[in-house]
Amino acid sequence: MKTKNIIRYWLPLAVVTTLLSGLIYLAVQQSLRWGANDPQIQMAEDAGAALAAGGSLESVLPASQVEISSSLAPFMVIFNARGEPLASSARLHGATPALPSGIFDYTRQKGEDRVTWQPEPGIRIAAVVVAYGGAQPGFVLAGRSLREVEIRASQLEQITGIAWLVTLAVSLIVVAGCELILGDRTPTH
Repeated sequence: MKTKNIIRYWLPLAVVTTLLSGLIYLAVQQSLRWGANDPQIQMAEDAGAALAAGGSLESVLPASQVEISSSLAPFMVIFNARGEPLASSARLHGATPALPSGIFDYTRQKGEDRVTWQPEPGIRIAAVVVAYGGAQPGFVLAGRSLREVEIRASQLEQITGIAWLVTLAVSLIVVAGCELILGDRTPTH
C-alpha cells in the first residue's frame, strides 16, 4: 500500500517537474538563439537604409573578409533585386556563399527575414536579410556563426537535464520519506 501511495503522490510532481524543466530549457534556448540576431539586425537595416539613399556598396560593406567556415566575425553580403551577389565580406572556401532563393521571395513580401542558414553541413549562420529600395533595389544579408550560441545551448541542455533528474530523485525521496514516516495515520476509536 505504501508503494502505491508513493507513486500516487510522486507521479504528479514528476509530470510537473518534467514540464517545467522543458519549458525552462525552451525559453532560455530560444532567448539565446533570438539574441544571436541582434548585431545583424542593426547591420542589415543600416546598410539597407544607406543603399536605398544612394550609398555605395563599399561604404556599407565591412572592410575585412570573413571565412564563415571558421570565423565568429559578423559579415555582410549585398544582392541585387534578382538575388545575385554584388559585394560580400563573406567567404566560404574562397568564394561568396550562395543563399537559397526562397529567402529572397519571402523577404520581397515581408521586407525582412531572420533565418538560420546552413550553407554546408557543420556551418550554421544566424542571418538577417533586409530588402531595400531606391534607384537600384536589392537585399542585404548580415550574418555570423552560431557556433558559440550552439555550444551554450548544448551546455544548457546538460544543466537542465541534470537539474531535472536531481529534482525527480529528491521529490521521490521526500514523498517516500513522508509516506514512510507519516504512513497511514488513521485515528483509532
